[in-house]
Amino acid sequence: MPAEIIVIDNNSADESIEYLSPAFPGVKFIANKENTGFAKACNQGLKLAAGKYVLFLNPDTLVPEDCFVKCIDFFESHADAGALGVKMLDGRGRFLRESKRAFPSPITSLYKLFGLSKLFPRSKIFSKYHLGNLDENKVNEVDVLAGAFMMVKREVLEKVGSFDEIFFMYGEDVDLSYRIQKAGYRNYYFADSAIIHFKGESTRKGSMNYVRMFYNAMSIFVRKHYGKGRAGFFNFLIHIAIWTRAVLSATGRFIRKIGLPVIDAGVILLCFWLVKNIWLIWVRPETEYDQRLLWIAFPAYTVFFLITAYYAGLYDRWYKRTELISSMLVATVCLLAAYALLPERFRFSRGILLFGSVLAFMTISVLRWILIRTGVLSYIKGKNDKATTLIVGTEDEYYQVARLMKDAGLHEKIMDRVAIEENDISSVGQMKNLQQLGKTIPFREIVFCEGKLSFSKIIESFQHLPGNISIKFHASYSRSIVGSDSKNTSGESVSAENGFNLSDPYKKRLKRLIDIAISLIGIISFPLQLIIVKNPVQFFVNCISVLFAQKTWIGYATGEKKLPHLRPAVIASNGVVASVNQPLPPESLQMLDYWYARDYEPSADLRLLWKMYRKLGG
Repeated sequence: MPAEIIVIDNNSADESIEYLSPAFPGVKFIANKENTGFAKACNQGLKLAAGKYVLFLNPDTLVPEDCFVKCIDFFESHADAGALGVKMLDGRGRFLRESKRAFPSPITSLYKLFGLSKLFPRSKIFSKYHLGNLDENKVNEVDVLAGAFMMVKREVLEKVGSFDEIFFMYGEDVDLSYRIQKAGYRNYYFADSAIIHFKGESTRKGSMNYVRMFYNAMSIFVRKHYGKGRAGFFNFLIHIAIWTRAVLSATGRFIRKIGLPVIDAGVILLCFWLVKNIWLIWVRPETEYDQRLLWIAFPAYTVFFLITAYYAGLYDRWYKRTELISSMLVATVCLLAAYALLPERFRFSRGILLFGSVLAFMTISVLRWILIRTGVLSYIKGKNDKATTLIVGTEDEYYQVARLMKDAGLHEKIMDRVAIEENDISSVGQMKNLQQLGKTIPFREIVFCEGKLSFSKIIESFQHLPGNISIKFHASYSRSIVGSDSKNTSGESVSAENGFNLSDPYKKRLKRLIDIAISLIGIISFPLQLIIVKNPVQFFVNCISVLFAQKTWIGYATGEKKLPHLRPAVIASNGVVASVNQPLPPESLQMLDYWYARDYEPSADLRLLWKMYRKLGG
């Protein structure tokens, strides 16, 4: 159809404009020097628009090819329609309830605040905010449309005005929907077309920033459109909600960043104390242990466990059960081995160590389960190195995706191809039989290729897949694969740019451990370094800087921003002291840094440190 596309970039920091502009010469790009907010940016685009219908669309969406035609046909057949929104799905095909909403009110906010809307999702009373009683698969008149996809007649916008710029983010769609309805037009939820809205890109839904922005937006709306009495009560509820979520958010943040190791330490000490008492009462009542020894041994094991757990990744942002098991197993085996080497007078009981570890593992597992269920921790399944990915597309599209995954270091995950045409027998199966394939093939991820296959067909198909299957999408001629498994967190992409070993948290921790170890060795043996190292005073300064995370021993030769972040280097990745003039041209140094980040192994750092040890003082 004849149409125009206007993209407003709100000061993004990922060079989006430079990347997209040459690829889409027919699109009008506007680059703002600052983040002006959603409402202001939409109005900025509206001033440049000339169409009879105006669509406000979020960038984190995938839209089927026939969507706009269907929407305009609906407008043409419904003269009373002022604005229209469509059915929105998240990255796994689950319906997003904000596709249809009622206007906020004190009572609906109360139901939402106390969780009644979640307990009774289909109730006309308790789930009024998301209009839970209305069938999501049927066209309905609604109060509020989502700004993520909001199509409005130009004549309506000229009459009621566009977005109110007092709203920075959230609430502006509620306000515009209210004014459209008040002017005598109707807002329609159009269920005959569905889009994918990945969400989680602007703000994380569970974050305190989201809570503050969302409820403040609701407060502005109520003050603007409701009477003083209702507005006062509503704002009272809003402040209760904000303070409640603030306390919960602060508690969760403390547990995730600081409190989790402290809690684990308390749990381990408690478990050893309980096992010791049970051991003395039921197993060895005649034995007496030196209390001073226990006061040393139990904390020593606890510290040992916490260090092991940290380097196994137990305190990463995402919780993995495999890391808890490996942390406990390694710590227990090492402690029992060290225990066996101790002189007899320092030993107390292998049984207490073993059963204390088992009880601690069980207790920490239960505690993690509680924290996951309450939303304090996020859970992902352990890494699976087996082939688990099916690629749905033609043979050419399969090879395009395979190359992208190879560049990102993920080619070993590819299992096979699923054909989109029935007469294609060179694949593991056909797209129409995806559900049946799941019963015979142990795949955990599907990459849909748009090209020969339309987004309309993809969106229609992926809604019927099991909920435990991860879905990703590759658009024709793009150089990436995108997807999002949760509406509460940012999505992920697969491309050549993110296939870096140095991005792996485990390897980053090992790199930091090497930095700390070399620095401590250098400081402790400093008198010896006066003979070995050139410029020993600067070497000592470097040891202090690296120890306190101001520098890293081995790092980049250039300041390339597209690579995983590293602190300033003492020795560059090409084996030259970073503070001296490099003998190679910038292009060569950038390529060396790229290879260093992509292929990083801790052993490479150790070899280079051994080779350059005398020059670690610069």
